[in-house]
Amino acid sequence: MPSKRFILNPSRTSKQGVGINAGKFTEEYERSVSTMTMHPEDMASIGASDGDSCRVSTKDGEAVFTCAAGKVPEGLIFVPYGPATCQLMSGSTDGTGMPMSKGWEVEVEPIASLDAS
Repeated sequence: MPSKRFILNPSRTSKQGVGINAGKFTEEYERSVSTMTMHPEDMASIGASDGDSCRVSTKDGEAVFTCAAGKVPEGLIFVPYGPATCQLMSGSTDGTGMPMSKGWEVEVEPIASLDAS
């Protein structure tokens, strides 16, 4: 299945905040920041199911996330901030001191479809 473009909006979650107290190197925290939530129809459009791995790419980098269906608008993807989202960010801050961290245009493709080609 070909890749498809979406808008990624990373953010912090309360579950992530609780996990930080236990440590950023715990399995729970790692799982939290490496799971992307998509609309079920968007997942179907790229041939992905709950638990599948997908490569997310920006013009600045790429990272692999585990897919989870959830309550997000079609065309948008949600991922908690973490090491993987940092791989997608540009180093440019446009003079603000903080890289652009919302509304990234990303390309998403299931890993299984890459292995089959």
